[in-house]
Amino acid sequence: MSEPNPSFIRTARAEDEDALRRLDRAVWSFMHSVAGPPAPDAPFFPKDAGPEAHLVAEIDGRVVGYVRLGTPTPLPSNAHVRYIRGLAVAEEARGKGVGRALLRAAVAQARGKGFRRITLRVLGHNTGARALYESEGFVVEGLQPEEFFLDGVYVDDVMMGKRLL
Repeated sequence: MSEPNPSFIRTARAEDEDALRRLDRAVWSFMHSVAGPPAPDAPFFPKDAGPEAHLVAEIDGRVVGYVRLGTPTPLPSNAHVRYIRGLAVAEEARGKGVGRALLRAAVAQARGKGFRRITLRVLGHNTGARALYESEGFVVEGLQPEEFFLDGVYVDDVMMGKRLL
């Protein structure tokens, strides 16, 4: 695996929508999603997470990954926490440091904006993602055993987090 190059990470733009929609459909699986596959015409940017809530990774000018960011709740008492709502990397870009670069960029952005913590949820059977998060300093902070029934299997929901300050 090559060392991640954060220079190809940028904030998403409205014109990225089609590329991100295609990427989302191409990488969808129950390995990382608790919902069914996105509809072909479903907007990629939900009303509560426009382009500014996404970082994208590009290789040779092509979008190959994204991280969707937000807050865990709309409560002011929880506004100091950044939440990773999703991370995806195109199959052909895996193993090239794209996921790691996106994760590092999300952490750096959160830290730069004064967030105290960054958290995420990951499915227990997604060992690759869990290993990436752990290697970047995220720790397991909670576990909901057999929280989801996906593709005929009960799957744990794992909460992970990292202090930023």
